[in-house]
Amino acid sequence: MEVHPAELVDLNACYQLNAAYTTDYVWQMQMHNNGRRTDIRFDAVRLPRPMQVAYPRSRDELLDHWEEGNCFLVVHNKRGDLVGFLDAQFQPWQTLLWVSNLVIDKDFRRQGYGSVLLEAGKKWALDQKLNRIMFEAQTKNHPLISFAQKHGFKFCGYNERYYANGDIALFFAKSI
Repeated sequence: MEVHPAELVDLNACYQLNAAYTTDYVWQMQMHNNGRRTDIRFDAVRLPRPMQVAYPRSRDELLDHWEEGNCFLVVHNKRGDLVGFLDAQFQPWQTLLWVSNLVIDKDFRRQGYGSVLLEAGKKWALDQKLNRIMFEAQTKNHPLISFAQKHGFKFCGYNERYYANGDIALFFAKSI
């Protein structure tokens, strides 16, 4: 596995990756408000059958993010094929690296590429004197939620209408 900062020519390969995912669970939100108190709860609910989910973000933003000069890393397999990327924004006022996209092509998942990219992103963040990394995930992106939790990220909030398709975003953060 080889990780390096993305170059312009890498973006075409990033566009071609299969970012769709299959999920067996969804984080279901329940909200109760009695006027003086609001309780919000998320329950991981097993779906009756696996669900195929299209990636929620626009690929058009990749060029913008790359041009901004933030953390945009790609990973190649032993044959030299680009199999994934991490796209994250540097937020110095919060000493935070915000991961917008962590994509591994469907054929290369669960082989360590995501972990290698995350570790390279952590090194990039530390070089920038950042002390936290944050992920965003759809409530139905159980594979990413499990990945984040496996790597020590904790649930830290949500946004009810974060994605263009109206999906809820869950936020996970970790101090580094």
